[in-house]
Amino acid sequence: MSEKEIQLPIDTTLGKLPQKEKGSLSPIECKSPEELRRHQLERLAAGFRMFSHFGYDEGIAGHITLRDPEYPHYFWVNPFGMHFGQICISDLILVDREGNIVQGEGKMLNTAAFAIHSRLHEARPDVNAAAHSHSMYGKSFSSLGRLLEPITQDSCAFFDNHVLFDDFTGVVLEGDEGKRIAKALGEKRAAILKNHGLLTTGVSVDEALWAFLSMDRCCQSQILAESVGQMERIPDDVAALTKSQVGSDMAMWASYQPLYDLMLEKDPSFLN
Repeated sequence: MSEKEIQLPIDTTLGKLPQKEKGSLSPIECKSPEELRRHQLERLAAGFRMFSHFGYDEGIAGHITLRDPEYPHYFWVNPFGMHFGQICISDLILVDREGNIVQGEGKMLNTAAFAIHSRLHEARPDVNAAAHSHSMYGKSFSSLGRLLEPITQDSCAFFDNHVLFDDFTGVVLEGDEGKRIAKALGEKRAAILKNHGLLTTGVSVDEALWAFLSMDRCCQSQILAESVGQMERIPDDVAALTKSQVGSDMAMWASYQPLYDLMLEKDPSFLN
């Protein structure tokens, strides 16, 4: 079967999975690749609603991707030109390693999304999801050309686990720049793209989404702290210990669950 002949059940073929109880931090067990795909796409679609809720939309900019659990060389991404607040599971498109739309005929692919995420997913087999947007505090802090300092418990999650990509050359349209971003990221969780914004990753889409929200808030808190006086930096050994407590994969995953519950209660139409 060729790549373009693949048809993956994402809604009507499979139906909707049972939702976990509100406030539950127990992962849902999926019994098949189809159930796992559906479960992850629910989280991805909710993530776009979350980005809209927190004002991370900026026109046609921004993208979140999810590696397909059955076909790891393909990834799901939002269609170009659609507002985060309107995205449902049925709107998501599946893209192969060459940038062909495998599923989602009639929709457009964001060239920058493919240039960045295709190279990132290729370079990092452990990264199943990545998020990027031009959030207000993220892009403001990125203009400083610096890393975040461990000045709060929350910012310790990114201690020695993010990088600065300081080679802004305009809108990312070529795969070569995507390769350079992936190389700069290395094995870290997140990157500050100078004069651009933030990029976060995760083993799960839940982790990537929470990391983005938390990192943007850490940018905000550092900007505020520096504007009023001298910051008190947390010692490296304490920051490293705190990172192990609040910056682990499980901690990041758990922190996203209340937000998923909120998006589900606010408007469950993203499940369509």
